Amino acid sequence: MTAEMDSRIERPRWMQRRGLVVIGAAAGCVLAGWAAVSLIGAKSSVRVPAASVTIDTVQAGVFHDQAVLRAKAAPKDVIYLDALEGGQVERVLAHAGDMVTAGQPLVQFRNTQLELDVLDREGRLVESITQLQSYEKQLEDTRLANARVSAEIDYNIVRLGRAAARRDTLLAKGFLSPEAHDQVHDELDYDRRLRPLQTESDRRQDALRQSQLPRIEAELNNLRDSLKITKSKLDDLVVRAPIAGRLTDMDLYVGQIRGRGERLGQIVPDTGFKLKAPIDEYYLDRVRVGQSGEIDLDGRTYPLRVTLVDPQVKDATFQIELAFVGAAPAGLLPGQALEGRLSLGGDRRALILPAGAFLERTGGDWVMVMDKSGRQALRRRIRLGRRNADQVEVLGGLVPGERVITSDYTGLEKVDRVDLTR
Repeated sequence: MTAEMDSRIERPRWMQRRGLVVIGAAAGCVLAGWAAVSLIGAKSSVRVPAASVTIDTVQAGVFHDQAVLRAKAAPKDVIYLDALEGGQVERVLAHAGDMVTAGQPLVQFRNTQLELDVLDREGRLVESITQLQSYEKQLEDTRLANARVSAEIDYNIVRLGRAAARRDTLLAKGFLSPEAHDQVHDELDYDRRLRPLQTESDRRQDALRQSQLPRIEAELNNLRDSLKITKSKLDDLVVRAPIAGRLTDMDLYVGQIRGRGERLGQIVPDTGFKLKAPIDEYYLDRVRVGQSGEIDLDGRTYPLRVTLVDPQVKDATFQIELAFVGAAPAGLLPGQALEGRLSLGGDRRALILPAGAFLERTGGDWVMVMDKSGRQALRRRIRLGRRNADQVEVLGGLVPGERVITSDYTGLEKVDRVDLTR
């Protein structure tokens, strides 16, 4: 072989080291791109036993505009017992749970300071009454004295008039001296001049008496009433039942000190029951007095009517009171829990989905909708309207006949697909 026959064989350019690096990098980019596309297109899923979920169907029907009632029975009327005067408990005459009658003594207090105050007040009132009665007697005595004087003047005028006529006759016959004649006439003239003065004095005194007597009588009545009230303060040391009923919430012991106005207990008369219920603040602007409701008890339904709405919101609820329309359930006890429904008056035809635990996790923004195979459920955004304990109103995102998982969505918050397994 000659040198001319030998020739150097070179690797193709793409097989050189530098070319291999470039090709490897390009292939890596392509693979990375494919992986990214695969990841972007993939959806997270979870496998769940079919027996552990609840599936309901979207249907057209009537949405019942109702709120849940979780009420408690309370006495329709409650009479509170307060200490009118207070003091130290001397005797406890009735206990919580007893049936009492109107006027029955329940508690007796002892209050030495009050007794002394009453005695002092009584003494001053009696003194004032005595003074007014004395003044009233003086007015009456003056009236009688004036009447006596007027009668005496009238008598003297009559008597002296007769005597003067006789003495005129005797004087004319010369049997009487002029001095004796004039003496009788002078006395008669004096009484005649005195009569108008006495009449005017009587008139003035009588006018004064007539104006003073009503005032005195009114003041006496006020003082007598004050005396009665003062004496009754001692009666207030005995607390009596103002009405017949059952005594409750009274916990007193002999020797205890209770101040004036302190709550001692209460009496529940046999006038029936009302219901008190907290309502979610969501319904605050929709609950009105007069709306109807109902409760279920022992297999029977009892109609109700809203009688009071307290708009104050506390712990995300506000309070309402309801009265039974007709007879209340027999054997109802104070504090007994009852469940029912409050009708808000907005029933209408709508697309309806049964309410379920899914609402707590989704807030009604999305649900898992079953596909036609019945083996998968896909996440879908929806729009809901009003809701009650049994129904939710579907405003968008679902159509009649579609089936939705309505059980608890715990663990499904970031899942797009649920695969049901047997």
